[in-house]
Amino acid sequence: MKSLIVYCSTHGTTAKAAHLLRKQIEGEVIAINLDKTKLHSDLELFDSVMIGGSIHAGSIQGKIKKFMKEHEDVLQRKNLGLFLCCMREGLEEHTQFENAFPHNLWEAAIAKGLFGGEFIFSKMNFFEKIIAKSVSGSVEEISHLDLKSINQFASAFNRNNKYLPV
Repeated sequence: MKSLIVYCSTHGTTAKAAHLLRKQIEGEVIAINLDKTKLHSDLELFDSVMIGGSIHAGSIQGKIKKFMKEHEDVLQRKNLGLFLCCMREGLEEHTQFENAFPHNLWEAAIAKGLFGGEFIFSKMNFFEKIIAKSVSGSVEEISHLDLKSINQFASAFNRNNKYLPV
């Protein structure tokens, strides 16, 4: 099995989560940060694809949206996993998660995960700091990266990841 993890990471949290996940997925796994690298591989080379991002100003990164739109037909034929890093909790977190991904990909996913988030003030610009402070009530760096959720996602993905003939 050959798997691809495609993600965007504004301040590094989603990159941490993607690399933790990569270590737990069975088979050959390649992780690509669309913020730093353009995808040069044909998605047909992969049996499965995992897509991850984070929420900023209520939306997932534009490069992730563009990737999903450009490759939607291929993604629907793959073993697909979706994950999100965000600092919201409860119903708001789940609503952001569902709204971040197209409905047809959401329905097709064999694994979905909410991996928590972090406020890393040292990597934020002025406006991001104001928003993070209003959300958290603090200017201290906060990490709520959910390792248990990453482990559960990996287990579900490995269990449901089946060879799909082309």
